[in-house]
Amino acid sequence: MSTKYTIVRLTVGGEHFEILVNPDAALNYKMGKNIPPSQVIVVDEVFSDASKGLRVSTEKLQKYFQTTNVSQAALTILNKGELQLTTEQRRRLINEKRKQIIEIISRNYVDPRTGLPHPPLRIEQALQEAKVSIDPFKSAEEQTKTIVEQLRAILPLKSERIRLLIRIPPQYAPQSVGIIKSYGEIVKEDWGEDGSMTAIVDIPAGIHSTLVEKLGSTTKGSAQISVAKA
Repeated sequence: MSTKYTIVRLTVGGEHFEILVNPDAALNYKMGKNIPPSQVIVVDEVFSDASKGLRVSTEKLQKYFQTTNVSQAALTILNKGELQLTTEQRRRLINEKRKQIIEIISRNYVDPRTGLPHPPLRIEQALQEAKVSIDPFKSAEEQTKTIVEQLRAILPLKSERIRLLIRIPPQYAPQSVGIIKSYGEIVKEDWGEDGSMTAIVDIPAGIHSTLVEKLGSTTKGSAQISVAKA
């Protein structure tokens, strides 16, 4: 089998069915991009073992796919089967997913001893120490909770949110709203007659300093930010 191709494999009733696909097009298709199946499937054939060139009989197609149409069976395999990633694809996807997981942990969890987020490098080291396995297909959000439990033996982690009282002068209020919403949830907001904004904002504790720095830069240091009283 050419290295230009990879396999999508589906098991039905204990029988294995495989199709040959373009690696990059198949990955994009599986990630939800709008790509015609004809640009993904390389050969209009269904195999029991693609590496040996063993084709599936029309009788088996009828039995397991209720059709003798090879194209229809191949499309079912493409949609429901498991894509065999190339080494480069797996490495790239896992690296991207690892970065996303580290960012989520850094944003949403703090060191309970200091109340501050762990540096991303320390989180990455903990992932390596704990020998965490990252699924290239599952979302980072879906995996983070389980991974945090694995890391807690190495890295103290506490999920914590805080509420901030933020006051923005009128000349900076419009552009500041979008920034605030990108970091957390505006629980309450009031607009003064002069166009100034006062808001109560709920955010992950781990991004407190990042938001303060961002608003400080945007408002040239004129934003007033404090922890809201309960």
